[in-house]
Amino acid sequence: MINTYQGHIENFLHWAENTPKNIFLKQPKGNQFKDYTFAQAAEEVSKMGTYLRRNFNDDKKHVGIISKNCAHWVLADLAILYAGGVSVPFYPTLTGEQFKDVYIHSDCQILFVGKLDNWEEIKTFIPEGTVVIHMSDQPNEQQNTWEQIILKEKKIVKPHSFQKDEVISIIYTSGTTGTPKGVLITSGSVLIGLEAAREIAFLNEKNNRFISYLPLSHVAERNLVEFAATASGGTIYFVENLQTFAANLQAAEPTHFLAVPRIWLKFQETILLKFKGQKNLDRIKSIPIVGKLVIKLIVKKLGLSKAKLVVTGAAPISADLLQWYQGMGLFIQEAYGMTENLGLIAVMPRNEIKLGTVGKPWDICEVRIEDSEIQIKSKYNTIGYYKNPKATQEIYTDEWLKTGDSGVLDSDGYLKIIGRIKDNFKTSKGFYVSPATLENEIQTSQLIDQVCVVGADLPEPMALIILSPLALELAKEDLEKGIEEIHQDLIPKFKHYEMIKKFVVLTEPWTVENNCMTPTLKIKRLEIEKIYQRHFEDWFKHKNLIIYS
Repeated sequence: MINTYQGHIENFLHWAENTPKNIFLKQPKGNQFKDYTFAQAAEEVSKMGTYLRRNFNDDKKHVGIISKNCAHWVLADLAILYAGGVSVPFYPTLTGEQFKDVYIHSDCQILFVGKLDNWEEIKTFIPEGTVVIHMSDQPNEQQNTWEQIILKEKKIVKPHSFQKDEVISIIYTSGTTGTPKGVLITSGSVLIGLEAAREIAFLNEKNNRFISYLPLSHVAERNLVEFAATASGGTIYFVENLQTFAANLQAAEPTHFLAVPRIWLKFQETILLKFKGQKNLDRIKSIPIVGKLVIKLIVKKLGLSKAKLVVTGAAPISADLLQWYQGMGLFIQEAYGMTENLGLIAVMPRNEIKLGTVGKPWDICEVRIEDSEIQIKSKYNTIGYYKNPKATQEIYTDEWLKTGDSGVLDSDGYLKIIGRIKDNFKTSKGFYVSPATLENEIQTSQLIDQVCVVGADLPEPMALIILSPLALELAKEDLEKGIEEIHQDLIPKFKHYEMIKKFVVLTEPWTVENNCMTPTLKIKRLEIEKIYQRHFEDWFKHKNLIIYS
């Protein structure tokens, strides 16, 4: 039975009533899965929702979730909405201090805690008086566990019915450029988003399978996995840990798959390492019949042989990488947006892919370019930032939401992103440079794993680079020849003042753990610059094009 979309909690309860035996959640544990049917999930959600409602204060109904992705993350989110609360997810990679800042700001009085790498640190920053509920992935905690609460609850209250203008969630931004802000998400905005995505996301089709591994605290994962699953009555698979990722993905064989550019690069690196380089892969692909079979096997090994919606977003991806995947039979669709508009600004049409753009704006929003900035007007734009009227006022010009991205609309109506306006820097020669366009081009090389272009107050830009596993296997002479080729390839594509003067090879990768990447795997430019700033002048004066540090 196809659902006529309502709110997120209503969609979930629809499937619990009409397809109670269908599997909703699959949580891996070793080689086995713990399955939750829609009926079983609804029973736990209603009991937990009843418990939450009893513990709400009259004025504050904000409930936090901090955990790696798991079945109970989704159950907790649904229970909060069942109770009529506001769900406030926090990134599981936050340090104790970072968590304290956003938690206190959020006014949460109840907190769901699941599997974390730094629970001992996090718990010291939880304010006194907080009601903490320990989910199943917290085996060392015996007080107020999910299971204990579910066993005790007998009398079940009715689910809250949200009005379209009611806030259902506060989603904190990942803090790429500073302090995270709490974006207010309404029930109506989610409904509009689902209606818009009905066709492109195959939400009317049966037996959709999703895999959840990117942070559910991010709007893209929440949309394309959780909201889409409850809209279509699909099944969500989870990843147990980083080591089991490949096996879990193969087991899920998702019909819908979202990956950020860095993950697509990692997949490519793994494939090329296995085939010992692009030349060998091309040779095998050129063999009649065998080549096609090998490509099919590669895609199957990735776990993507059944995928019908393959999406990338959250950061720029190079046209070369997208073209490489097209050669493997995977037509990746870019999606562009921001938390403030549910990630819905533009999407690449499946059968009209135009490389170098992020696709066409959604039909339900207007896009304009004002002083090179992309601005949008839609009914699902956020109503503002929680407890931050100044920032709310600054992000709007009348009804137009300012994205902070510079871009252009081409004659066919496709949107091209140039870069973040705030990332642009001025060289000492007085020229403005957009680092994102340079980074995107450099990243097309299979020798480069990560890149950050710097150059404020320097005569010309420099590229800080982390080498790929493929590059690390090369002799120094071959590596330097490869980097010099990257440099030469840039010359016809960029203006003279944009040209990279030095390539600085760094050894320590940028990660979420060392605070150089966001949880969605975008580089934190300011943090990286802060670490290496003191070396910039010396590196720039160095006689060689390539510098090892």
